[in-house]
Amino acid sequence: MARCTGFVEKAKPYVAMISLQFGYAGMNVLTKVSLNQGMSHYVLVVYRHAFATLSIAPFALVLERKVRPKMTWPIFWQIFVLAMLGPVIDQNFYYAGLKFTGPTFACAMSNILPAMTFVLAVIFRMEKLQMRKVTCQAKVLGTVLTVAGAMLMTLYKGPLMQLAWTTNRHASSSRAAAEAPAAAAAEISGRDWFLGSVFVIVATLAWASLFVLQTHTIKQYSAQLSLTTLVCFVGTLQAVVVTFAMERRASVWTIGFDMNLLAAAYAGIVTSSIAYYVQGLVIQKTGPVFASAFSPLMMIIVAVMGSFILSEKIYLGAVLGAVIIVAGLYSVLWGKEKETREKEADAKTALPMAVVASSSSSDDDDDGAAGIAAAGVVGDGAAGCTTSGMTA
Repeated sequence: MARCTGFVEKAKPYVAMISLQFGYAGMNVLTKVSLNQGMSHYVLVVYRHAFATLSIAPFALVLERKVRPKMTWPIFWQIFVLAMLGPVIDQNFYYAGLKFTGPTFACAMSNILPAMTFVLAVIFRMEKLQMRKVTCQAKVLGTVLTVAGAMLMTLYKGPLMQLAWTTNRHASSSRAAAEAPAAAAAEISGRDWFLGSVFVIVATLAWASLFVLQTHTIKQYSAQLSLTTLVCFVGTLQAVVVTFAMERRASVWTIGFDMNLLAAAYAGIVTSSIAYYVQGLVIQKTGPVFASAFSPLMMIIVAVMGSFILSEKIYLGAVLGAVIIVAGLYSVLWGKEKETREKEADAKTALPMAVVASSSSSDDDDDGAAGIAAAGVVGDGAAGCTTSGMTA
């Protein structure tokens, strides 16, 4: 019984992250269907984050009512920029890229996120380049590989990949008429392919910028649920303004009990609320690198679901680029994980030294000094883990 319980406890993070990837994959496919049916991605962003705000806000109000920091103007402006980077720029450009390309391509391209975050962290001096260390070499190599993979996917389309189930299905004359709209939607011109690639890259850059800024903001506003609620709420208001500027037809706001409502509600509740909570629990137990390592699984699930549901066509350039990007992703994650473990080992080594040094001085003064030294070591380790979480 004890062995069974231990196995279940060890399996929980794996089950949670695999389930989460299915949830993300479903969002990509449902969103693609909704966009193909004519829904404006500007309106979809508004509804998605409205649902997200309504689903997260009750938990933030109840669970963080005693720990919520005081709102100040500097924090408000940081939340304003976070909302602009996340809900507005990232989501709008990602949905535009998804519409021009396809869910498999967009998922594969978004795996360049860790490398982009690493580059921004170096630019803003949150990461140090120490090329003599293997960990730094791995992160730099991974960044180069992800950029090369993204460029390959953008500039090279290649021949169509023939999948057994799609080939047999397209060969069936009895279902050809039903599949014609999906097949037409799956046709991607060279211009759309390039534009979609650029849009997804811009979206990923905005998301990486959000991580870097959030690392700074969360130190001043530590209530994470409340911060997420505020970012989603402010982002909803900003998205409304953007939609009014970009969409002049009142009819675009119309939504009924159809695929558009399902896509917005699913994206807001499942991938912006439930996924946030589940991923937070997994990261708390296993660390950010473990959670990040499952992201390529979503790409595989989306590829299978997209080919079945949308008759999505997959090209050789996308496959080769995705393989290179995943290799770069794991190189970055390996370097970051090893670096985090080294920092934790250094912290454990330095802590006893600080205690020994304090015991050789006077009782009152040196006890205080030992406390400060220990706090400094633990604080550095925590900061490293926080940066690791945002980067990975």
